[in-house]
Order: sequence, then C-alpha cells, then structure tokens
Amino acid sequence: MMGEKEIRAIKKGGILINAARGTVVELDHLAAAIKDKHLIGAAIDVFPVEPRSNEEEFESPLRGLDNVILTPHIGGSTAEAQANIGLEVAEKLVKYSDNGTSVSSVNFPEVALPAHPGKHRLLHIHENIPGVLSEINKVFAENGINISGQFLQTNEKVGYVVIDVDAEYSDLAQEKLQHVNGTIRSRVLF
Repeated sequence: MMGEKEIRAIKKGGILINAARGTVVELDHLAAAIKDKHLIGAAIDVFPVEPRSNEEEFESPLRGLDNVILTPHIGGSTAEAQANIGLEVAEKLVKYSDNGTSVSSVNFPEVALPAHPGKHRLLHIHENIPGVLSEINKVFAENGINISGQFLQTNEKVGYVVIDVDAEYSDLAQEKLQHVNGTIRSRVLF
C-alpha cells in the first residue's frame, strides 16, 4: 500500500505509475504530493472505484491536475470501444468468408494470400501432421492442376492452407482434397 509515508519516500521530482491495483495507491495523498510539487506527475490506469459506464462521471482527486495521465482500466468496455470491437470482428469474418484471410486469429493459423484474378481459391483445414502439404501438392500434380498461389500456416493442432488454381480445375481439386489424410474440412471459396 502506498500511503503518505511511502509517497513522500519517492525522490523529489519523481513520477508515480500505477497499473497494478486500484487500492495500491492512496489517491488523496498522491494528489497532495503532486499539488505541492513533491512529485512532478503520475500515470494511473487503475482506481479504487472504476466507472461502471460511459454515462457515469469519473471521480478522482487527480482529475484536473497537471502532468497526470488517467486511463480508467474500463477503457476497453466503453460503448465506443465495444462498437469498434464489433466492427473489427465483423470485418475479420468478412475477410475470412470472402478470401480466406485469417490474420489476427487467436486460435487458428494466420494466413493472408493476395487475390489472383481469374483463379479459384480453395481452403484446406487439416490436422497438423507431417506430409499433408506434400499430399495436397501431389493431388494437384497427378491431375495436371497448376497452383497459382499457395500459403500454409499451422499451429500445434491444425494446419490451414489457401490455394489458388485455374478455375476449370477447382471442382476436381476440391473433390480430391477431401480425401487427403488428416483433412478436417475443405472447400472452394470462389
């Protein structure tokens, strides 16, 4: 706990930063130390009482003081932040459904392959076991299908490969890919 004694023990001209717990620093004593210039500033991200919503006024003895940065920990839960998160999630889902991009995925391999106009895109999700990509490429080679673009990423359990091929071969490739050892799911995206 940082009370008056602990705050006054900080070297004169210091800056106090608290991003741990709201009850660690007694804010009244911190405000007094800033007002009398013992400390030149503070940055606080947590408070004893956090605002419950954007509509609730944020109360703190540090408000209005020079050289003080206040970022209520609830910042990610404001109406604006939630709306932005909703938009970001929707945009990522659209990118995945429209072109197979899985960038910023938390529990799925990240893949982003640029569009190849006039080509068809296949997505292949499989168990992350040795030889799957080799088997996928063998399917294409044995059927005379040229790969225009390909990108593979894996995590501990899953592999995800995005493949662009000439349009006339996409149905044949899709049917053959479903039989590759370790396949979880395969589909023609476009």
